[in-house]
Amino acid sequence: MISSSAGAADVRQLVVESLKGRSDDIADRWVLLQMERAPMEPANSERELRYEADTLSSALLTGLDTTLPFGHLVHQHRELREAVRELSMRRARAGATPTATAMSVLALKDVLLELLRETVEDTDRLFAAAVLIDRLLDAAGALSFATYVEGREDIIRRQSRQLLEVSTPVVRLWRQVVAVPLIGTLDTARTQVVMENLLQAIQDEDAQVAIIDITGVPTVDTAVAQHLMQTVRAVRLMGADCVISGIRPTIAQTIAQLGIDLSDILTRATLAEALSEAMKITGGSAPAPRAPVAR
Repeated sequence: MISSSAGAADVRQLVVESLKGRSDDIADRWVLLQMERAPMEPANSERELRYEADTLSSALLTGLDTTLPFGHLVHQHRELREAVRELSMRRARAGATPTATAMSVLALKDVLLELLRETVEDTDRLFAAAVLIDRLLDAAGALSFATYVEGREDIIRRQSRQLLEVSTPVVRLWRQVVAVPLIGTLDTARTQVVMENLLQAIQDEDAQVAIIDITGVPTVDTAVAQHLMQTVRAVRLMGADCVISGIRPTIAQTIAQLGIDLSDILTRATLAEALSEAMKITGGSAPAPRAPVAR
């Protein structure tokens, strides 16, 4: 037991002495407490929790044994900071909620306070030590929450990018002819993906003609037209011709009413007509139509 009058010993040293060499005990209690409080949370298998508890408790005790201020320990001690961030990122990938992740880190506060109560008899010193533990774990909880949000945003950005790439495939229609069929709204982010994929396909296929088919685009407004023209200009900079197909009567009427000038862009009503035009540009020939089957 550690017992002396309040203020007779350094409170920080008291915390270090009370917890030193007890990383296994801290990890065991923390795992048990988390499983009792949130047994159904994702990523809360005992094996995962044990790994997180061992890593974080070890980093915590290492950080406590330094001269870094308690208020800055979580952010300035590299091992402890990375342990908290790794825990948060892992749980973000597993789909746990940010609140549950932060509360899990804060549950460690209860474990440390329980150990202090078992070791420190002096009430005043116990209170002073508890204040330091509060500051330390509150900072860890805040860092875990911020890291979780950052991680989830990164995951969402990557998934959105993957969905955009899947929704804007570039296909090789013919020798030196590539096409990208667009379906849905064409916004700035999607335009960028379309442009990147189309330009890469032009380079890979040594294409002379790129067809942008907008049959699946429900409406064409000024913004969509601007995006299309940007893509056409980029294609021309690559030395290829660009044909826009899928200009339905309603879209043609809308473009005319908006006063959008597409006069310098080759347009066709259907993808078949655009491919036929591409054959003329490349000097190729489309396959002869099949003879009708006698019935």
